[in-house]
Amino acid sequence: MTATIVAWILLAAIAAYACGGGVDYGAGFWDLLAGGAERGERPRRLIDHAMAPVWEVNNVWLIFVLVLMWTGFPVFFQTVFTALWLPLALAAIGMVLRGAGFALRKPVRRLAARRVYGAVFAVSSLLTPFFLGAVVGGVASGRVAPGTTASADAWANTTSIMAGLGAVAATAFLGAVFLTADARRFGARDLVGYFRLRAWIGTAALLVTGVLALVVTDPHASYVHHGLTHGIGLLLLLLAAAAAAVTAWLVAGRAAGWARYSSVAAVALVVAAWGAAQRPYLVPTSLTVQQAAGASEPLQWMLIVAGVSLVLIGPALVVLYRLDTHGVLEPLSDEDVAR
Repeated sequence: MTATIVAWILLAAIAAYACGGGVDYGAGFWDLLAGGAERGERPRRLIDHAMAPVWEVNNVWLIFVLVLMWTGFPVFFQTVFTALWLPLALAAIGMVLRGAGFALRKPVRRLAARRVYGAVFAVSSLLTPFFLGAVVGGVASGRVAPGTTASADAWANTTSIMAGLGAVAATAFLGAVFLTADARRFGARDLVGYFRLRAWIGTAALLVTGVLALVVTDPHASYVHHGLTHGIGLLLLLLAAAAAAVTAWLVAGRAAGWARYSSVAAVALVVAAWGAAQRPYLVPTSLTVQQAAGASEPLQWMLIVAGVSLVLIGPALVVLYRLDTHGVLEPLSDEDVAR
């Protein structure tokens, strides 16, 4: 019972990182597609100001995920990091380069250096979620059973590629929705329509990749496919699709701020559907939650640590996100929005 609770906490932490980190990755994705230095100046300026206050904070969720895996499910941790070390290493390198590119491109004065740092930030924002999604696909496909050695087959397969593309689509969707709301609260009226169109494109991409993933992964991840097309997994996917549709409707009007909540709900429901489809396995169909769990005493301590974290860290993160989304931390100046 304790292992099951910790497993659901692990899934919730993954969902939190997918949503919080996904917004930032999505902003980098649209930064990549913003165009040349002149055409993309204003969108990139908005992206810089929108991301600056909280972009480092979202990695808290990733650290929490790693701690839960390592301490609560050591067999699962060993299995994943043995078989999938290459995409995980590429994702980690992407995170480092992305952070360096974002932090360094703003203070540098030379245009050439700014372009280099900007390109590093933007390209890493695309590749990192793809490799993280590929890891999820490798797990869902059941190709990383305990004892599996590292190979391209473990993550360069149909399920992994579709999961990677789905992760990129989800980040693009989240980033565009949040940037639409940011453009409105910063008073950059011309950018509201700019990012609204991209929010609609992201919504369509998320729905299309989701449908394609269900179609093409049936023979490659049959257990998870069955879970996603039946019972609670199907219900959660339908709710996610409804939340995405509501998001597309909300960004069309003046309620773009509310669209942030529905977009987060859409992505979180997709993650929940994946978790529900895999149960009772962490790696279908070779490693159950109970088989992967560590000793009972560390698991009990993990529950205590999770509770303390919820009490001490949770409210601080909620306040930080609320201050940021209300434009309190770093508003644009008149010079930034006027042209």
